[in-house]
Amino acid sequence: MASADRQMIGDATLVHRRISHSLSNQLQEFTMPGFVPVRGLHHFAYRCRDAEETRQFYEGILGLPLVHVVRAEEVPSTGEYCPYMHLFFEMKDGSCVAFFDLDDDTVPLPSSNTPVWAQHLALRVDSVAAVEEAKRKLEQAGVKVLGPVDHDGFVCSIYFFDPNGVRLELTTDTADSTEMARYRREARPGCDAWTLEKSLRRATGQGSVLR
Repeated sequence: MASADRQMIGDATLVHRRISHSLSNQLQEFTMPGFVPVRGLHHFAYRCRDAEETRQFYEGILGLPLVHVVRAEEVPSTGEYCPYMHLFFEMKDGSCVAFFDLDDDTVPLPSSNTPVWAQHLALRVDSVAAVEEAKRKLEQAGVKVLGPVDHDGFVCSIYFFDPNGVRLELTTDTADSTEMARYRREARPGCDAWTLEKSLRRATGQGSVLR
């Protein structure tokens, strides 16, 4: 092996060790014991073009009842003037999908720096049979559906868009308890490995894997 190659390998190893040590310290800093228990999702809110159009889709097609609306002139958290209607559609577990109609007939724009498949809302159904039945009924209603898609034995899903351009996923677990236990064990090491890989790419000038 040439001396230049040995030097390159040595430099890469040193960078790897330094980043690993730095990463370990960073991860420890983000550990906060005793935080209040987070029990689950209350609601996730999007902007919508029209309250009635959105109600017809979520209540009429997906079967999520409209359980609460808020009509206001000002935003409570900021105090700014912005008349709106806030709608809440309830799921079986009590959590909600919510929308703001800002009375301007505007569909929310997709993110300019994020792929359309990345940002989506995944809703759980009971079984693979339910996923397949949902696809059939959505297509009967004129909704274009992608899938079912098997995600490596973890979940089975279909994908479609609501009238506001929000990408929705209906999904069901397909992994058994043994597989889920393995996923849990591997989750943190997998995340740490990805973080280290990113750090190494940045440190060696490789940039993102997408470039």
